[in-house]
Amino acid sequence: MMRQESSPQASGRQITLHTHQHYIPNHKDMNLSARQPLILLTAILLAAIGAGGAATAQVKVRVALDSAYIEMGRTTPLHVEVTGKIDETGGIMLPDTLWREVEVAKVGEPLVTDLGNGNKELRQEVILQAFDSGLYTLPPVLFVQDGQVTESNRPALKVMPVAIDSLSTIHDYYDAQNPPRHFFDFLPDWMTDYGLWILLALLVIGAALYIYFKWIKQGRLPLVPAKKPVPPYELAMQRLETLRAENLCDKGQEKEYYTRLTDILRSYLDTRFGINAMEMTSSQIVKSLRNNEETRMPEKYMSRVLEIADFVKFAKARPLPEDNAASFRSALQFVEDTKPLPTDTEKDTAEDIK
Repeated sequence: MMRQESSPQASGRQITLHTHQHYIPNHKDMNLSARQPLILLTAILLAAIGAGGAATAQVKVRVALDSAYIEMGRTTPLHVEVTGKIDETGGIMLPDTLWREVEVAKVGEPLVTDLGNGNKELRQEVILQAFDSGLYTLPPVLFVQDGQVTESNRPALKVMPVAIDSLSTIHDYYDAQNPPRHFFDFLPDWMTDYGLWILLALLVIGAALYIYFKWIKQGRLPLVPAKKPVPPYELAMQRLETLRAENLCDKGQEKEYYTRLTDILRSYLDTRFGINAMEMTSSQIVKSLRNNEETRMPEKYMSRVLEIADFVKFAKARPLPEDNAASFRSALQFVEDTKPLPTDTEKDTAEDIK
């Protein structure tokens, strides 16, 4: 007998017992000499039962089959039920094979329920399986407690043979088949398993590259409204006013003054008329102005500024203060004379304001 465990139940305390397994041989296959030890063992058990009749009378062992008929190879449960004065020393003795043709396939966990008044009920389920047809009377299940043995009843089990149709055709194995293959069958497993994630990653990378080259590389951010560009005329006037306020000529920085003055005019020509003046010489700028209908007339102001600027930057000449003031006025006049005419909408807006 083994250690017993307990678990709470609604009807009372239950005790789980782990049982011994013992093999009972088939008496039909034994000769007389082999049966003598069994006869002696039976006599000893009967003597023990007689000596403890008062104790065993308080314990009853009963077994029942779910079905008395099964087909070969099938299983059926055998329910074992022990009731009476059961203590911690009691346990069920169950062999691995109840009969030569009937095997124990599985043994369930035994549970003991306290019924009160010192009485308990032990239940255990045993799964039986048979592979030979015939009618078998199962040996009794033994319950041992305090050296006393109590036997159960002996149910009968009928094992039915499996019907086989001798006229049915037995087919051989199929030959190797060549099923149709699709596009995804030629792809590696990692691609088919993670194809959706790979596609999603490629889409994210593509979107990131598009945003970078479309906006970020150009200094703009997506979904952020771009600042309204300042018109070329207004930008040039702002930069000219800033240059005048710095009084570079009074500080002896004539070269810096004329460099910035000509850069303001060159940038204005680029944004206002599309003339790439930043990459042109003074003579090329004058020629471009003369060929442009809008700048033909005020070209003389630009020529004056460029002429004095070239003397200062390349001949290292120092112009008089009057020349510096005249150059600034010429630059200012050129921007004013090339100022774009207001549109009809701007005229209407100005009139409304007035």
